[in-house]
Amino acid sequence: MTRRLTGLVLMVVAMTLSAGAQKRYDMTAQEAVAFARKNNLQVKNALIDIQVQEQTNREVTAAAYPQINGNVGLNYFPNLATQRFPNFIAAGTYGVLEKEGVVNGSGTPITMPSEFGFINAQFGTKFNNNIGISLQQLLFDGQVFVGLQARSTAIDWARKAAEVTEEGIITNVYKAYYLLSASKNQLNILDANIATVDKFLSDTRKMYEQGFSEKLDISRLEVQVSNLRTERHKVLNTIENGYLSLKFLMGMPLNDTLVLTESITEEDVRRTAVDATNYNFTDRKEYQYAELGKRLNEYNIRRYKLTRIPTVSLNGNYNYIRQANNFGFGGPWNPSSLIGLSINVPIFDGFARSARIQKATLELNKTMNEMDLLKLNIDMEVRTAVNNYNNALATLDNQKRNMDLAQQVYDQTRLKFQNGIGSNTETTSAQNDLLTAQNNYILALYDAIRAKIDFLQATGKLQ
Repeated sequence: MTRRLTGLVLMVVAMTLSAGAQKRYDMTAQEAVAFARKNNLQVKNALIDIQVQEQTNREVTAAAYPQINGNVGLNYFPNLATQRFPNFIAAGTYGVLEKEGVVNGSGTPITMPSEFGFINAQFGTKFNNNIGISLQQLLFDGQVFVGLQARSTAIDWARKAAEVTEEGIITNVYKAYYLLSASKNQLNILDANIATVDKFLSDTRKMYEQGFSEKLDISRLEVQVSNLRTERHKVLNTIENGYLSLKFLMGMPLNDTLVLTESITEEDVRRTAVDATNYNFTDRKEYQYAELGKRLNEYNIRRYKLTRIPTVSLNGNYNYIRQANNFGFGGPWNPSSLIGLSINVPIFDGFARSARIQKATLELNKTMNEMDLLKLNIDMEVRTAVNNYNNALATLDNQKRNMDLAQQVYDQTRLKFQNGIGSNTETTSAQNDLLTAQNNYILALYDAIRAKIDFLQATGKLQ
């Protein structure tokens, strides 16, 4: 009993640890994008929409297949309906007697009376049972015919909608991934600065012990180190939040560990040919989606126009019917069958068809206007992206030069201070200028990354 209880406890503990276990993912940018394609909930819903459209297509196809139904029925008439009709039996009888010259008991020939009255009669049985099968086959219907033609376009339309959704997610995943990757540079710079100022502080303490420096110089450097460590903590917090955002975009559980294995450099940011004229509207998934929407609108117009043509259908049924005054299923059961052809010729529908055609035509015109607007928007996005990208690269170059110059100034100022010919205030000011230049460089690198991704997305080249 004790062994069994111990085993049960160990099993529960193992299941608990397994349920709470975290997974670790080491991913490149492409692997992060592939993960998002499979796990992002918006993308999943877009893929479900494709399956919904597939089932809608099956409904359209079903209209062209035979519709077969079985039927079983039982009718009970507690009171059969009474039919009232003229007394034709008496009229016929008197007609024969009169024609044959029959006389009554008094010897007078029988003549036709002027009124015979009515007969009340009940027809049928109290119980009617039936069992059978019916078939309907649509031979021609313009709307169904067009619906069958439009099936592949409707599926392509749903798939393209999923691709548009997917592209938006991919764009944000790339931005988040590369910004986090670039943030390593910021941490490296801060760590290098902390190490430099720590070394400077240590040297200053030694100079103070020898009487070559003041206590105030040590305090200022301690403040610098504290500020740098605070800045590093803020950057780490920003990076942690960035990881949470990236995991959310990818559809990854937030408790799992994500490690970025791909870094980005200035060379990577610059490795893109920028040409404001080298692109096609059809490269953009939004435009491809709009084109498919236009084709569906054209199918809609054709569908309504074909409602002018008659519809033809074939129908038939085969039944067994039992009629009796007692409940049950015993015979006799008599067969009944029917084969029919139905042609429905539209003549006048109150101009409803014309209204539908006009409405569908207006929807098509609206879609074409939206496509023209989309073209203008793509042109604007591409030109704006090119300008932003070129400007971001120019800014990156300037900030890189400023950072290098600030580093040189700081190194020279620190060397002067160590040699006793410079002040700590001058060194602190140079240190602050270097930090500002380094932060400006990181921000310029961030902007260049975003500008490159925006350019690739605007030209439809983001993969």
